Amino acid sequence: MLPDLSTRIQQCARDAGFDLCGIAPVRDFAELRVFPQWIADGKHGEMKYMAARDDAGELKRAALSRVAPWARSVIVCAINYNTAHPYSTKAQPENASQGWISRYAWAKEDYHDAVLRRLKQIEDELRGFSDTGNWPLATGDWQFRSYVDTGPLVERVYAKYAGVGWIGKNTCIINQQMGSWLFLGVILTSLNLTEDQLTANLPAPDRCGTCTRCIVACPTQAIVAPGELDSRLCISYLTIEKRGEIPNELRAGMGRHVFGCDICQDVCPWNRRAPVTSVAEFEAREGLVNPALDWLAEMQPEEFREVFRGSPVRRAKLSGLRRNAVIAMGNSGDKKFLPTLKELCEDADPMVAEHARWALGRLELVLSSARIAR
Repeated sequence: MLPDLSTRIQQCARDAGFDLCGIAPVRDFAELRVFPQWIADGKHGEMKYMAARDDAGELKRAALSRVAPWARSVIVCAINYNTAHPYSTKAQPENASQGWISRYAWAKEDYHDAVLRRLKQIEDELRGFSDTGNWPLATGDWQFRSYVDTGPLVERVYAKYAGVGWIGKNTCIINQQMGSWLFLGVILTSLNLTEDQLTANLPAPDRCGTCTRCIVACPTQAIVAPGELDSRLCISYLTIEKRGEIPNELRAGMGRHVFGCDICQDVCPWNRRAPVTSVAEFEAREGLVNPALDWLAEMQPEEFREVFRGSPVRRAKLSGLRRNAVIAMGNSGDKKFLPTLKELCEDADPMVAEHARWALGRLELVLSSARIAR
């Protein structure tokens, strides 16, 4: 009797180090039908890659069948990146002079590389199995294509229909046992799984219920409706993807976040008992958990390249990271930053200087209000 293909794929995923794996069909899912309107409303901000279109002018991420017509199924793998460090909602209030880098970006290796390497291992195993002629399906040259945040698809939608987890109100995939600290990787494949073979991978039930903690906790009200994010308001977008000037009205809400934001996950009840990862590559680099704000604000190009070599933090670029750090200093309420901000008001980088002037005024206002309150 031939081995069950789904079982074989999941075993390959476990062997590669993934915690979860499922298989979804390529379909016109309801969640994808709202994507064009989300783009039309401009909620993707400056992330032009989200609005990429094919030769016919159709959004690539709205229908996988248009950009990969050979794909019949999507293998979705997930790996836990949670570490044994306090969440931002607990760690940040303790020291006003420190900032916050998102948990996923602490890792010793860029997650894109770490996850893609594991996906390629699965590909190799499946190709080897295919070469023996032992596929329980039709014959032919099977195609595979792996992506980690770079493919023409909305990964969380396929993760839902692969049974990996449900899409939470904060738009993250949540698994009942593991929470939401999950990196997703996908393998597009020409394997055409039947309905019978997919019965074990039906969508996980939505267990958010009436909880709205993520929506209430978001400082910039970026979650405009359950499961709908306006990227232009999101702290992660502002600190990573947004180039140039941050809108004045959003700066105070950014708090002391300098790269990314974990608040909507930190407050999620399903993360209360989230397991800690055993993957060495995802352990935190020294100095990236609650980094000193003045260190980041005054960082020079050589040090930036050295400290963040192979890190997703490089996506913000040095200018963006320094911009974020001076905003955080302005929100800190720590008077020790006054002299540094005064110097940065004359910084050679005009963007850093402009935000430093705002931060100086903001910090002086916060300190003045604190004195009056006493």
